[in-house]
Amino acid sequence: QVQFVESGGGLVQPGGSLRLSCAASGTIFSSYAMGWFRQAPGKERELVVGISWSGRSTTDDDSVKGRFTISRDNAKNMVYLQMNSLKPEDTAVYYCNRNPPDGRTWGQGTQVTVSS
Repeated sequence: QVQFVESGGGLVQPGGSLRLSCAASGTIFSSYAMGWFRQAPGKERELVVGISWSGRSTTDDDSVKGRFTISRDNAKNMVYLQMNSLKPEDTAVYYCNRNPPDGRTWGQGTQVTVSS
């Protein structure tokens, strides 16, 4: 069973930046599409950005286009999310998982809080 450990979250001011990291263990995920998801208070968990095994990124969330960049290093079993120009509405717990996600393998996530 694969396990995901997210890190890099924290408290930042609006307009600031954060780089999130996701370390996968238990299996090699190089052949699978991955994604970053987030869940804000009172809202359902949603896909933020996805990435194919080859590094092609996609997103259906217009609010993050041009601000967030997903990347992966298959040799290290790592996925990253560079977040720039952060807004208060980006506040959420961020998770990584396969895309589409495997509901059995959600990690603890990492909290991102954007506030002045």
